[in-house]
Amino acid sequence: KRQESQIKHSCITFCERNREEQREGTSHTSRLRSEETRDDFTEPLAGGVRRTGTGSRPAAGFQLPVSSFAERPKLPDNYTQDTWQKLHEAVGAIQSSISIKYNLEELYQAVENLCSYKVSATLYKQLRQVCEDHVKAQILQFREYPFPKINKCWQDHCRQMVMCFIHFHYSHRDMGLELFRNHVISDKQVQSKTIDGILLLIERERNGEAVDRSLLRSLLSMLSDLQVYKESFEQRFLEETNCLYAAEGQRLMQEREVPEYLHHVNKRLEEEGDRVITYLDHSTQKPLIACVEKQLLGEHLSAILQKGLDNLLDENRISDLTQTYQLFSRVKGGQQILLQHWSEYIKNFGTTIVVNPEKDKDMVQELLDFKDKVDHIIEVCFQKNEKFINLMKESFETFINKRPNKPAELIAKYVDSKLRAGNKEATDEELERILDKIMIIFRFIHGKDVFEAFYKKDLAKRLLVGKSASVDAEKSMLSKLKHECGAAFTSKLEGMFKDMELSKDVMVQFKQYMQNQSDPGNIDLTVNILTMGYWPTYTPMDVHLNSEMIKLQEVFKTFYLGKHSGRKLQWQTTLGHAVLKAEFKEGKKEFQVSLFQTLVLLMFNEGDEFSFEEIKMATGVEDSELRRTLQSLACGKARVLIKNPKGKDVEDGDKFIFNGDFKHKLFRIKINQIQMKETVRIYFLHSFSLC
Repeated sequence: KRQESQIKHSCITFCERNREEQREGTSHTSRLRSEETRDDFTEPLAGGVRRTGTGSRPAAGFQLPVSSFAERPKLPDNYTQDTWQKLHEAVGAIQSSISIKYNLEELYQAVENLCSYKVSATLYKQLRQVCEDHVKAQILQFREYPFPKINKCWQDHCRQMVMCFIHFHYSHRDMGLELFRNHVISDKQVQSKTIDGILLLIERERNGEAVDRSLLRSLLSMLSDLQVYKESFEQRFLEETNCLYAAEGQRLMQEREVPEYLHHVNKRLEEEGDRVITYLDHSTQKPLIACVEKQLLGEHLSAILQKGLDNLLDENRISDLTQTYQLFSRVKGGQQILLQHWSEYIKNFGTTIVVNPEKDKDMVQELLDFKDKVDHIIEVCFQKNEKFINLMKESFETFINKRPNKPAELIAKYVDSKLRAGNKEATDEELERILDKIMIIFRFIHGKDVFEAFYKKDLAKRLLVGKSASVDAEKSMLSKLKHECGAAFTSKLEGMFKDMELSKDVMVQFKQYMQNQSDPGNIDLTVNILTMGYWPTYTPMDVHLNSEMIKLQEVFKTFYLGKHSGRKLQWQTTLGHAVLKAEFKEGKKEFQVSLFQTLVLLMFNEGDEFSFEEIKMATGVEDSELRRTLQSLACGKARVLIKNPKGKDVEDGDKFIFNGDFKHKLFRIKINQIQMKETVRIYFLHSFSLC
């Protein structure tokens, strides 16, 4: 019926002459006169515009011939049979790939003629039967054909059907596909040979051989066109793929290191993706890639990480870590198990830094370096994934507090080393970045009160001895602590800075006061007035100052209390320091020393040799403190005193002699006091300097 509708407008060739005769000599043709009709009419004009009019007189010369539909000419006798015979022969010639002896235009016109007389259904049925008989006759040959020739048969069949149906006015596709599907590809032998051949080619390609991809593309397109792709090919293909990669995964996990294995997995995924693009049906992509991911990744997630993740992280293998993250993100549960191993690595590696006392000297720097490393990995390899960031923070907090208090103490010491005068490792901008990084580590520690105690003690030293590298850097660090811990945490630290500022003003006034004294003395005294509640405290030590020092103390006390009545001064000598001038055979030197060292050295103005007990009685310095003081003067690098007998430790019977032959390349020499092991509780109030 569809074909009939397409050709109703056509004239039937063999009836053309008969129709002309009827128009000339019969009553079936008439003319319409204007007086006999009042219907509307349209007359075509040039350019496709139509003029419309109504009235008793139509346009001059307008005639409309009307043919009678009462009678229709019949087809000549045997026309249908003769025409079909010709068509049958033509189809046979097409199927045999020989030339057609009839004129193709005549055949085409004959089909139109038959269709116009409602014999198209019969014609279609006859054509289908001819084609079906031809296909059936080829089954045995199809079974015997080698695999590649099946594709040629398919291509020939498609070409033949196209040529046949061009002449029969039918769409060739549906019937042609149906015949090939029902009688060829549904044959078990043909289908088995076809599928086996396709799978063999794919297997060979997976093994690295070059294969005819156009052949694969054509055959798989054939299966898809025949609507047997999924049931006959895809299921077997996926099963074999599953078996192949299951065995390959087990084998390569034993043979290869993790980076090489992951490179192989990535390569396989790219190859399978390319197969989908090149010759597989697009619907196969999802199950195929899922199969590869499952067998090469999903089945070995834990094994891959246990075998190689630590090495990748230790060696900072950025590209391999990036690939690991990308591949694990493709598999369900992959990111979660990667997160777990990531956390374990951070905790294990960090613990080795924190718990080993031998690493205390470099603990903070190693923590900063480790933090920089994991931050870089998260940013570059893990795409700034929030889960990895949060778990990293939790892991840092876990391991850094496995050793209570010590990390807090060492962080405070590290800050002190960066803020102390003489530190030329970094510019102001670099120092600021270092402090920012330290604050990140600081957030992880639980013992912030321990940090505060050590930080306060070290800050006091820097302020009192004048060893702060930069007031701006000090205040910047104070601001960071305040932002992190609140105003209460830094209120005492801020008070320490205020005391130092006020002390400067007091000393300006004291210098003016001393200028008005009749006997200003030979010692330039500097006193820091410290508020007891702000500063660390230290148990007062009653040492024996010489008379000139005592006199200066009383002068300052009179001056200060005269301006601030009601206040109480408590002298603290623990952090007192002085600059002493000395003469040796080589010449004059200056020593920058502590108050305790000062008291010992001043004794040698009265004699050249003193015993340990004599020095102890004269200075009043506590026993252990005195031993460390004498060690620094007689056993260190700058040996101003000679210890007899020689040795590193100071014993009760030791004697100490002034070293008149002392030599040193520097004019001003700093002799560091040997420090006892520090504790959290450090106490002192006031200190003074002598010069």
